[in-house]
Amino acid sequence: MLPLLCRMLPLFVLCTWATAALSAQVQIEGERKKWHVITLEQTGPKTSENHQHNPFLHYRMDVTFRHDSVTYVVPGYFAADGDAANTGASAGDRWRVHFVPDRIGRWTYEVSFRRGNNVAVADHPRAGDPMPPFDGKRGSFEVAANDKAPDHFRSRGRLLFHGRKYPVWAETGEYFYKVGTDAPENLLSYADFDGTFHDDGHKDQLVKSWAPHLPDWRPGDPTWKDGKGKALIGAINYLAEKGLNVFSFLTLNIAGDDRNVFPYLRYDDYERMDVSKLAQWEIIFQHGESRGMFLHFKTAEMENQGLLDGGDLGPQRKLYYRELIARFGHHLALNWNMGEENGRWVENHPTPWQTTTQRLAMARFFYENDPYRHHVVIHNGQEFYDLLGPESKYSGLSLQTHHADFRLVYPNIRSWHQLAAEEKVGWAIAIDEPGDAQHSLVPDADVNGKHANAHNLARQNALWGNLLAGGWGAEWYFGYQHDHSDLTCEDFRSRDKFWDQCRYQLAFLADNRPPLPAMLPNNELTSSEQDWVLAQPGKAYLILLKMGEKPANTLKVPAGRYAVSLFNPRTGQYAIRARTQDAVNGAIAVPVPPAEVEMDWVVWVVRQ
Repeated sequence: MLPLLCRMLPLFVLCTWATAALSAQVQIEGERKKWHVITLEQTGPKTSENHQHNPFLHYRMDVTFRHDSVTYVVPGYFAADGDAANTGASAGDRWRVHFVPDRIGRWTYEVSFRRGNNVAVADHPRAGDPMPPFDGKRGSFEVAANDKAPDHFRSRGRLLFHGRKYPVWAETGEYFYKVGTDAPENLLSYADFDGTFHDDGHKDQLVKSWAPHLPDWRPGDPTWKDGKGKALIGAINYLAEKGLNVFSFLTLNIAGDDRNVFPYLRYDDYERMDVSKLAQWEIIFQHGESRGMFLHFKTAEMENQGLLDGGDLGPQRKLYYRELIARFGHHLALNWNMGEENGRWVENHPTPWQTTTQRLAMARFFYENDPYRHHVVIHNGQEFYDLLGPESKYSGLSLQTHHADFRLVYPNIRSWHQLAAEEKVGWAIAIDEPGDAQHSLVPDADVNGKHANAHNLARQNALWGNLLAGGWGAEWYFGYQHDHSDLTCEDFRSRDKFWDQCRYQLAFLADNRPPLPAMLPNNELTSSEQDWVLAQPGKAYLILLKMGEKPANTLKVPAGRYAVSLFNPRTGQYAIRARTQDAVNGAIAVPVPPAEVEMDWVVWVVRQ
């Protein structure tokens, strides 16, 4: 039909329209099921990363998805040839949006495609000019129920935070508790990624091969460019197989400690993205998600907090955040960390330190532009008092401490929860860099001499101290005075023995499912002043018997029968399992460990 029309009407009008109309077709890819990623790909204007009309700033693709009364506006991005992770393409005509539906049934979509100076970072939805035939495309699709097994990551839905001390899965309502790695912060400083960072003269010696984890790659695991990426994929496999469920990474460390991680084409250009590198990052994130890993995006560090727009929410920062949301925001379990060690807290900041207004503006941008409203946190540095007010859009905190014995973890978690409660703020608070910068979680090989007690203190004061204080998880930092540090680690097996102790904690929580959202610290319930107690009075009690002497000890409880368990956090074994006790005079006896009495033990008490 189109060739006939082109002969009948002015060629320069209709043939141009026909070509554009055909090229603007929308393809829908992915399983059309609840909680699955559905990708809308549109063949749009052909351009390139270096085109004089910057495709990242001067085009804006958004797609509005509607289902009954629910609406999501999801940002899109330039995808070059659509397979840039493998081809390394810098040019093309593919534009994408990733959407994860949270309801079954009919969804409609409408494409907004606009062009104009800095339109991608404009606040008004009608900024710039519409670009027919790309703009205004409409359609619909049906979403079926999720058919994945209960232990599949997509069966749980999205992780929900806002107003909660513990995040819950949207589909099951169960809470999630994280334990994993905060280090190395330069996890994405990886030789197999595309980009100029390998040899641009900025700390190139810190680029990683992740070679020790190459044997952990498995047949069927993803790669790119005919086999690249295996070692980092293997590292994620190792963490998952050790039972951990979170890993963390900087996405921008220009001017920082490593200087090899950034989304841009070049170290000194903050307006043009490296499409193939970002597509390769996404392969890592997809694999992590498939292995049940929570993704902790650290968007900045202390040294570069003022790199973009002097710390303001200007065009550079908005573009950076928009690209993160568009390319990676579809993942079901993640948080956006506005900055590691943020704010004013050291002398001679390399870039301007961010003010309260700037700190609040970052969180507000994600609240207003991330369609899924993922968890938004910030790291100290500067304390968080200025972020407690009603104008704050932070949904939690990412805490750091500074003592090698981890002594501050428990009191800091409790203190910030108390302050948040006084302000009627429901914050999820995690300890994401326990310990100090020099040591923190030392390698297994260094647990001797003056560090002989290092893992015992890490386990008691941080791993379990965080849990007993009401934190929702812990991520581990690797101190710079040791091998396999926060900058140099390429082998997670350097702390293999401690990962076992982390796994024991997660297994304990999975086995017993203490009602953490209903429990609060209440150390006065035991007769020993040394214990940490987390309780839902009359129903459930979690007690940490800390290292040291164990005098005769009782737990105050209402009348009734209780099942008492005694758990060894060093071995993952129970010395006592669900032994019944009847309350006498408003108390039950806390069990005495049968061996290693001087070590830490966990008591679990639940009313029958």
